[in-house]
Amino acid sequence: MKTTILRLAQQLGRLAGLTPVVVRVIVGFMMFAHGVDKLSGGVAGIAGFGEFLSSAGLPAGLLLAWFVTLLELVGGAMLILGLLSRVIAGLMTVELLVAIALVTGQAGLISGDQGVGYERDLAYIAGFLVVLLLGPGRPSLDHLLGFEEARPALIPAKE
Repeated sequence: MKTTILRLAQQLGRLAGLTPVVVRVIVGFMMFAHGVDKLSGGVAGIAGFGEFLSSAGLPAGLLLAWFVTLLELVGGAMLILGLLSRVIAGLMTVELLVAIALVTGQAGLISGDQGVGYERDLAYIAGFLVVLLLGPGRPSLDHLLGFEEARPALIPAKE
C-alpha cells in the first residue's frame, strides 16, 4: 500500500509544474466573471455598486466601482492570458484585503443567512499567492514576451 501511494505521489509530482497555470486560469476566469457581472447591469449596475461602496464609508464610490470592475474584467482576462500576471495578482490581492477589511469581514468567515463571508475572498487570495510566488507558469504571455524567464522552483518528489 505504501509503495502504491509513493508511486502515485511521484506521478502527481511530475504534474506540479502545471499548478501555476491551472490556478492562474481558474482565478482569472472567476475574476473576469465578477467583472462581467458588475457590467451586466450597464451603467446603473456600476452606479449601484458605487453607491454601495459609498455607503460602506469609502470615498469616491463610483470611481472606485469602475476601478474594481475594470480590474476584475481586464485583470481577469490578463490572468487568463498570463500577461503581467504577478502585478495583476498583487493588485487583486490588495483589492480583496480591502474588501475584507471594509465589507465582508464584518459578516464573519462564513456568514450563513447574511450572504457570503470572507471565506471566498481568502480562497481567491490563496490563488493569487500561487501566481505571485510561483509566477504564471507556462504557457503564458509573460514568458513569450520575456517578462518571466524562470520556471517555478518546485521540490521534486523523491525517486
